[in-house]
Amino acid sequence: MNSLRARLLAWLLGAVLLLGLAGGFVIYRNALAEANAFFDYHLRETALLLRDQAYGFAERQGLPRQVPQYDFVVQVWSLDGRRIYVSEPSAVLPAATTLGFATVDSPEAGRWRAFGVLANGRVIQVAQALKVREERAARLALRMLAPFGVMMPALALLVWWIVGRSLQPLGALAVSVRARSPAALAPLPTHGLPDEVLPLVDALNDLLARLAATLEHERTFIADAAHELRSPLTALSLQLQALASASSEPGRVEAAGQLKEGVARATRLVEQLLTLARHQRRPAAEPGPVALDQLARETVTALLPLADAGQIDLGITSAESVTVHGDADALGVMLRNLVDNAIRYTPRGGCVDIATLRETGEAGSRIVVEVRDSGPGIPASERDRVFDRFYRVPGTAAAGSGIGLAIVRAIAERHGASIEFGPGDGGRGLCARVVFPGSLPGQG
Repeated sequence: MNSLRARLLAWLLGAVLLLGLAGGFVIYRNALAEANAFFDYHLRETALLLRDQAYGFAERQGLPRQVPQYDFVVQVWSLDGRRIYVSEPSAVLPAATTLGFATVDSPEAGRWRAFGVLANGRVIQVAQALKVREERAARLALRMLAPFGVMMPALALLVWWIVGRSLQPLGALAVSVRARSPAALAPLPTHGLPDEVLPLVDALNDLLARLAATLEHERTFIADAAHELRSPLTALSLQLQALASASSEPGRVEAAGQLKEGVARATRLVEQLLTLARHQRRPAAEPGPVALDQLARETVTALLPLADAGQIDLGITSAESVTVHGDADALGVMLRNLVDNAIRYTPRGGCVDIATLRETGEAGSRIVVEVRDSGPGIPASERDRVFDRFYRVPGTAAAGSGIGLAIVRAIAERHGASIEFGPGDGGRGLCARVVFPGSLPGQG
């Protein structure tokens, strides 16, 4: 049973029924106790009243009995155990008991309550069947519970109405959500909602806000990607036309070379777009220990041909053994993009250095990956904007798409790391630092 209304009604009505049964039992027990006290009193009074009666010839002649009508039975016993009088000869009665009150239980007579008194050499016993008391107590309890029996259906209807009334805001909220179009991401109304439901609605509104931001981000990304792809595709089309219209072999060779470079640039742009989209919205992979010094060596090995083509001195200046907890593939993409950018923006004969180290300061221990180059650097006023997709520093001559640093930031944020830019060695070039907090679990 998954219905909240059904659960509430079942529990509330079940509790009402249970309490009603418990109350009925208590009332019955109280009524039985009062009946026992009342009848015990009359047993004793009747026995005491009959002390002065003469039992003998008068009883044998069948004279009227002076016994109150409380379903009592009177027996008179001689001291030698002979019964000399009984008010109900046809009844199965208990045998003689001790003086005072006693409860007699026998297979033939059943359970009886008796009171005996000694008077004039005889034992006068007044007894009453306990089932009489129980029946009268039950009738008394039923009379007392009759109003509750009438009120129970009314109480059930009242509980049903209260539960339905209390759950109306949930029904209205469900109708509001069901009536929305897929593009409607405005916050859900919270006015009039119960306090217990507000956290859920607030969480849904937060989810809708994040979803709206994600969709806007994706729309912007698609628009930017379409804009950026238009230029290289147009260039490819023009280069293809130039190749087709070339009339001489040198012209065809030159046009083919330009076409090849254009295809390479378009391929790199598409690859970076796919990489950025994958890492910005990629679900977190199972984290594990990642040795950053080893990752730096692998990156140098992978990009050494690109550095050699540009006559760039690529190497590792410091490889302190440091480990972070994260996604090894993603961190590899991040470091390759940083080094690739440094190589592309460093003029021929320059150098690009990588370092992994641990820093200790007032804020505690930090793990740092540094990429230093001898290129033109990034002006301080532009260092925040370079993380925007497709943004390039004005006046930059090197070919690029403006996506690499956006990829770096997306991966760093997923790992709780920050990126810092500063001048390179001797105030020349750029030093890009990826700083991992030392509190990351699993670091060593």
